[in-house]
Amino acid sequence: MMTSPNTDASIGVLFKVLADPLRRRIVELLAWEQLCTCHLVEETGAGQTTVSNALRLLRDARVVETEPCGRFTYYRLRPEVLHTLAGQVAQLAAGADAAQTRKRPC
Repeated sequence: MMTSPNTDASIGVLFKVLADPLRRRIVELLAWEQLCTCHLVEETGAGQTTVSNALRLLRDARVVETEPCGRFTYYRLRPEVLHTLAGQVAQLAAGADAAQTRKRPC
């Protein structure tokens, strides 16, 4: 099996984290503004515990970062992570385009 020299385990983690519909929705919401947990509960309709667990996984994957604001914690996206992911997907697409004319002989 041939692998790309640019294969990065962290990209796989990002795909896995973003595969969940709730976490993907949270990322979509945070793409427009910084929000606290109470806003995300209201917007998604998910329970507070469920949203908090999703945010923990997004923090662990370094997709979001936090900023304390009084009694609340606001969440924002780390755009550089999404830019890296977009770049990797663009490289895959370019490779797939080029592969249309290449065939490995048996």
